[in-house]
Amino acid sequence: MSTPLETISKRATIADAATVMRDNEISALVVTTDPPSIITSTDIVAAAADGRDPTEVQVAEVMTESVETVPPDLYLEEIAAMMVNFGIKHLPVVDEDDEYIGMISSTDVTAQLS
Repeated sequence: MSTPLETISKRATIADAATVMRDNEISALVVTTDPPSIITSTDIVAAAADGRDPTEVQVAEVMTESVETVPPDLYLEEIAAMMVNFGIKHLPVVDEDDEYIGMISSTDVTAQLS
């Protein structure tokens, strides 16, 4: 998993989100909402492809709410199955206190299972 967990405000622009992703070489951010949400590089690309101005579109307009999460001790095979079943590429990792501690991506899973 990627740590530390990178986050962004729902009021930030998707240009800001893209910058954080580029600077940290990641493709998803947890959005600091209650409960937390997620924005991915795919969300940003879709907004840009629709002709939306990345400097004006807020993260809240394109983020995914009600994200699935996993505990840090879940087997990679189970994580891979969740990603396939839900059609997702990122899962925030939460500890026993429901604190967000990292992010696991399909790339992480593939690298470990191959």
